[in-house]
Amino acid sequence: MIKAALSKPIAVIVALLGILVFAGLSLGRIPIDIFPRLNLPTIYIAQPYGGMTPGQMEGFISTRYQNQMLYVSGIKDVEVKNIQGLCLIKCTFYEDTNMAQAAGEVASQVNRVVNYLPPGSVPPTVVRFDASSLPVGQLVFSSRSATLGQMQDLASTRIRPLFSQIPGASAPSPFGGNERTIVIRVNPERMKSYELTPDEIVEAVVKNNRISPAGSVGIGDYMIMTPSNSVMDKVGDFLDVPLRQGVGPTVFIRDIATVEDATDVPVGYALINGKRSVYIPVTKSADASTMSVVNDLKAKLPEMQSLLPDNIRLSYEFDQSIYVEQAVHSLLVEGGIGALLTGLVVLLFLGDFRSSIIVILTIPISLLAAVLMLQLTGQTINIMTLSGLALAIGILVDQGTVVIENIHQHLEMGKPKARAILDASKEVSFPLLLITLSILAVFAPAFLMSGVPRGMFIPLSLSVGFSIIVSYLLSQVFVPVVANWWLKDHPHEDAPAHAPGKPAKAPNPAHHDAGQPEKVSGFERVKVRYLRLLDGLLAHRALTLTIYAVACVALIGWGFMSIGQDMMPQITHSRQFQMRILAPQGLRIERTEQRTKEVIQLIEQIVGPKNIAISSAFVGMTPSSYGTSALYVFNSGPNEAVLQVSLAEKYEVESMDALKEQIRAAVKKHLLDVTITFEPISLTDKIMSQGAQTPIEILVGGKDLGEGEQYAEKLVRRLQKVPFLRDVRINQPLSYPTMQVDIDRERAAQFGLTPDQIARSLVAATSSSRFTAKNLWLDRSKGFAYQVQVQMEAQQMRSKADMQNIPLVPGQLRPTLADVATLRPATQPGQYDRIGPRRIVTVSANIHQQDLGTATRAVQAAIDDVGDPPKGSVVELRGLSQLLQETMGSLQTGLGLAVVVIFLLLAANYQSLKVAGVVLVTVPAVLAGALMLLLGTGQTLNLQSYMGLIMSVGVSVANAVLVVTNAEGLRLRYRDAVSAARDAGAARLRPILMTSIAMVFGMIPMASGLGDAGEQTAPLGRAVIGGLLASTVAALFILPVAFAAVQRKTSFESVSLDPDDPDSNTYDAADAPAARAALAEPVHA
Repeated sequence: MIKAALSKPIAVIVALLGILVFAGLSLGRIPIDIFPRLNLPTIYIAQPYGGMTPGQMEGFISTRYQNQMLYVSGIKDVEVKNIQGLCLIKCTFYEDTNMAQAAGEVASQVNRVVNYLPPGSVPPTVVRFDASSLPVGQLVFSSRSATLGQMQDLASTRIRPLFSQIPGASAPSPFGGNERTIVIRVNPERMKSYELTPDEIVEAVVKNNRISPAGSVGIGDYMIMTPSNSVMDKVGDFLDVPLRQGVGPTVFIRDIATVEDATDVPVGYALINGKRSVYIPVTKSADASTMSVVNDLKAKLPEMQSLLPDNIRLSYEFDQSIYVEQAVHSLLVEGGIGALLTGLVVLLFLGDFRSSIIVILTIPISLLAAVLMLQLTGQTINIMTLSGLALAIGILVDQGTVVIENIHQHLEMGKPKARAILDASKEVSFPLLLITLSILAVFAPAFLMSGVPRGMFIPLSLSVGFSIIVSYLLSQVFVPVVANWWLKDHPHEDAPAHAPGKPAKAPNPAHHDAGQPEKVSGFERVKVRYLRLLDGLLAHRALTLTIYAVACVALIGWGFMSIGQDMMPQITHSRQFQMRILAPQGLRIERTEQRTKEVIQLIEQIVGPKNIAISSAFVGMTPSSYGTSALYVFNSGPNEAVLQVSLAEKYEVESMDALKEQIRAAVKKHLLDVTITFEPISLTDKIMSQGAQTPIEILVGGKDLGEGEQYAEKLVRRLQKVPFLRDVRINQPLSYPTMQVDIDRERAAQFGLTPDQIARSLVAATSSSRFTAKNLWLDRSKGFAYQVQVQMEAQQMRSKADMQNIPLVPGQLRPTLADVATLRPATQPGQYDRIGPRRIVTVSANIHQQDLGTATRAVQAAIDDVGDPPKGSVVELRGLSQLLQETMGSLQTGLGLAVVVIFLLLAANYQSLKVAGVVLVTVPAVLAGALMLLLGTGQTLNLQSYMGLIMSVGVSVANAVLVVTNAEGLRLRYRDAVSAARDAGAARLRPILMTSIAMVFGMIPMASGLGDAGEQTAPLGRAVIGGLLASTVAALFILPVAFAAVQRKTSFESVSLDPDDPDSNTYDAADAPAARAALAEPVHA
């Protein structure tokens, strides 16, 4: 490869230019996101049925789905949440399941279930939804004069359709208002005075507003359509619908009700800065680029605004792409600074500006080529691939630096430049290949991982792997070519000219007098001092290795026991937070709305009114007609609210944990009946939590919900004693207030009534006719049809007595509901959750100033203290705690496999298990150094730092390979392992120091956590720096000692079994190829 490149240098440059052109094009096309595509195998089914209780949703609907989904191939879990009017079924599949096939099977099974659902059920919505589909922002509608209904209708009919023109973007139904509806609002007292029933009014509306197909008739030469006005032309026409005719005056709707162009019964409100408003969550498809979607949406905003009246303003808020942009910018800046510092280190060591430029040029070429290959393999630019590219900078320098440094050594031998470049490049070609393979071997276990660790680790592995492969190729073809053009010959007056065909004699480092360092200058003085230290260690090999082993074991053991564990690095300087507000169960949404406003006011008092950029809350439940909206905001009742707060840029948040504590204390002091719990808000946290509301979630599942609730309450009391846990609670509302209507069927029969008639009148009086009598009105000006429904004036239903007085028979004041039924206050669960055959009670908690690993262990200890759950029940950790345990297990296995793979690779190369073992002597130092630096800087062991630790193992092997390869060659030449180890250490001192220091300087920007997104990647850089510093010391001082100790009595004979190999013990001189060739030559006289 080297000779081919040197013989055709222009071809090398042309090939590189071609790669750079395509790489430049790929930069504009590769998607940019915060995380890699995790492709979590999840499908949701949202089944609404307005007015049904959670118990009815469970018994009549969700259990049907749960049983039917078991027929779907690859199904792993079916998790169900049942609340008022909605059940949400989450189908989780095993990895590597064909999700296209699974989605088809789910849709097929859903069609079967629909046939068994109660009358009046609407078809469900089936969506492929995972953490990658989370909202990336909110499109907010605000107005001082427009009503919620108007904004909701405009958002649905004018703005939402435009999302189809933004590639990769999608949007659920708007939040905040409800569906536009023609509401016939009945006055109960006037209805009763006319002896009417709610069911009678509904029947009259249905008969007088009926959809009828328009036929056509041939009149003369034309076919004429014959539409009728069976559907009301105007909203006001509903007032003239007759309710009763015959004897006496005709009764019209206008006599007992008003007709409004309004919205469905409100079940929730959106608050923007404390005022009712409407917003659309902006979501993206799993394979779309966050940056592209947000930028395209912002470009579309002027067009969207033009479709709205002048009194409605549109804005884009809670922009999550800002974090993506900050992460990309921070890592690019860190990479650029790292490359600059690396170049300065190379310049410092070599003292040659042109050599430094050659080394630095390999960095952008390798990175650009890696980006091209990432795009070709379907990857994105995200925090993991960028971390990998930034991490690779130091390694890229290593390859080019080793070649350049070796070229300088050969030039110092007096060789002509071209010969020195060729010989030096060929000499380090195989060691560099071995180093490259060793580093790549570190990432091989990533392909054996599963779940989130696999999804996160493989993109980083690919980015580093591609960069290193390209860097190795550049060191073999680009560096020799450019070195021939740019480097200068080294003048050596005291050295004889190098004769072609004769090897130049290299200076022997052993000839330096360790006791006379003043006779040498520059780096040679450093080398002499190094040899003095190394000689002392070589003289006490057993003691040195014993101290090293004991120190490593002690530091590693103490480090792993002391360091905390998290999924991702903790972000302490965020300016956004999300919280759930919980009022007493069953509280009306208007009252919950007031509590939410009071919480916002408390936050303003803490941070200052001007320091809140925007607040967004959703109070109450999402409408059952918008089933999939619950995927984005899940509130189980009108007493819950979710609040998001974005703080102003100028407001400095020293600690988000401290701010949350202030808010908790203020709410506890001023709002006695309100509890709050904080939830993840950033895309990173939401993706990692995979739908969990808090880091700690404990599922208590059993056959009996009451037993599960009792156990959960014991567990809550125990967890509240843990000092660093906050917001400990049972998630499900299990005591929701109800007014139980017990129909006396015997008495109802005496009045000639059936339970069906009574139930219809009750629904119309307490809810609306939307779900019992579907009726539509067409707005011809817009071309949209809207629901018509009858409902009672909510403010008129003030007490239990009002319910008891609901009339049931048309034309009669009696019987009323009280005559045929008993009304009694009661409670029942406001949410039923199921996983498999068990009903679930969930206990959740937040963590205050503690790592997830410590908190998980404390929670497990609390579970053990509470005792065994009831028979047939299970208790298990879910959410981030479960993911942490799975991830750490995978990473520990990956680290072990990486060491094994490297060992096998080295053993195959050196044909010696002992030499391969010597190379791995530096691995304990890597672990100890990385752990110590992480502990010293207050970091935890998380996905990022663990990746840095694994990466450090590969990098440490690179330095060790340089020393051991040289030492083994010298041992076979000197026939003395100790001298070989000494000389190899001295010979490789400068390249090891140069590459290690260059890599450390290259990692400093990342490790320092520069920029707003620096906290996410800092642990990775710090783990690499800690491991690299320790491994460098071990490679220079411990590795030669270990080599001398292990190889001192090793045989010099080759292990080869090839009879044609001159070094083999089985060598057959008589039948060797050389002998056969000599015999075949003709004899000349």
